[in-house]
Amino acid sequence: MHTYEVMYIVKPIEETTFEAIVKKFDDLLAANGATVEKTDRWGKKRLAYEIKDFVDGIYVLVTFQADGKTVKELDRVMKITDEILRHMIIKKGE
Repeated sequence: MHTYEVMYIVKPIEETTFEAIVKKFDDLLAANGATVEKTDRWGKKRLAYEIKDFVDGIYVLVTFQADGKTVKELDRVMKITDEILRHMIIKKGE
C-alpha cells in the first residue's frame, strides 16, 4: 500500500449536500480497503478560471493509503460525479 493525496473541487452547493459528497468518497475509499488518514476541507475559494460556468469551488484534500486498484476506482467515480469540477490524485513520496 502506498500513500496518496486527492485534491478535488466541488461545485458551490449547500452544506448538507457538500458533506454528503465528502462522506461518499471517504466511504468509497474505506469500502475498497483504503485507510483515510486525513480529510481537510479548505472551504470555498475563487477559481483561477471558470470551470463549467462556475467561478467558485469548495476545495477538499484527502490523504489516504491504498493500492492501485482502489485509486483507479476512486478516479472512475470522481469522473462520473456531477458535483466534482476537477480532481487530481498524486502518489506521495515521488
